[in-house]
Amino acid sequence: MIPVSEARSRILAGLSPTPAETVPLAAASGRVLARPVKARLTQPPAAVSAMDGYAVRSADATDGAILDVVGSAPAGHPFAGVVGPGQAVRIFTGGFLPTGADSILLQEDAAAEGSLVTVRETVAEGRWIRPAGLDFTAGETLLEPGRKLTARDIGLAAAANHPWLAVHRAPRIGILATGDEIALPGEPLPPGGIVSSNAHALAALVRAAGGEPVVLPIAPDDEAAIIALAADARGCELLLTTGGASVGDHDLVQKALGPQGFALDFWKIAMRPGKPLIWGRLGDTPLLGLPGNPVSAIVCAVVFLLPALRVMLGQPAGATPTHAAVLGAPLPENDKREDYMRATLSPDGRVVTAFRKQDSSMLKTLARAEALVMRAPYAPALPEGAEVQIIRLDELGI
Repeated sequence: MIPVSEARSRILAGLSPTPAETVPLAAASGRVLARPVKARLTQPPAAVSAMDGYAVRSADATDGAILDVVGSAPAGHPFAGVVGPGQAVRIFTGGFLPTGADSILLQEDAAAEGSLVTVRETVAEGRWIRPAGLDFTAGETLLEPGRKLTARDIGLAAAANHPWLAVHRAPRIGILATGDEIALPGEPLPPGGIVSSNAHALAALVRAAGGEPVVLPIAPDDEAAIIALAADARGCELLLTTGGASVGDHDLVQKALGPQGFALDFWKIAMRPGKPLIWGRLGDTPLLGLPGNPVSAIVCAVVFLLPALRVMLGQPAGATPTHAAVLGAPLPENDKREDYMRATLSPDGRVVTAFRKQDSSMLKTLARAEALVMRAPYAPALPEGAEVQIIRLDELGI
């Protein structure tokens, strides 16, 4: 068995980002930027008013002074003239600062009567003016590649005059569940059978992480069937199998695909849940074989598949982010495998309490979990209040 960190490093080293595609700005939210976004203009393009009021010369705008209003400058309609001594121009937020003016007299600090305005508070030079380029300047890099675009980013790109953005194409992930005993939800169960949950859960995880799941039909415990269905994953960036990765007589993934050119990199990791994990290549297609136990499959997906998807989406490589928390209940010592324990969190997210039962078949516990408590191999027993590292499932969107 190899350590989790080594397994993850070897998986990520065998992957590369998907090509870029150009999408309309409205469709780019949540996608990962493939090329930098540079400002196509300066924002604001000229000095503008930050408030409603009067554009004035600060030398004239002293308390009690009376100024002659010679025009107006609402946003989108600049004043064409020049503000001279003793003059003012009515201006509104976003209006271009007229030539000759150097500050803004707030409307609440002024008393207007006809074409005259009386200054009620002395105005300092440059007050309430947004200079040209305050936000950004033409040619400035605003967004870097590898960034998952938020609504705020979309607004910035729009302001920078970008109707289209280059983003990484969603990686296609083929998902192949294997086993005579499984059937799709709603279908008749075979004798001794169970409902297949892994493919659906993994497809949802892939979609939430920005990938495009390609769910293949269930493969029975038959080498020819596994070969045929695996062939349908050609064109995918990754083939994800679930089940058939262990050492039983019916765990056939390696046996079936070996003669088809499958090159194994590693098999079995020092991890609980999820020891039987396969990594290799089937021709040009990377293959990640997850365990068949549903909790094992999802936990392995959190630890290995999510970082793999980030690499394929052009994001920085690395482990799934972790946080510090303190235990709400003691934990026993750990054995030789790195452990990922399902747990709940206190409302403030600072206290984590592992479920007493951690059986890898218990999906209800996984659904109710808010975090995974990480424990190193041979970690000693820990008392309540001890600090541990956790993976917050709510942050992952899964």
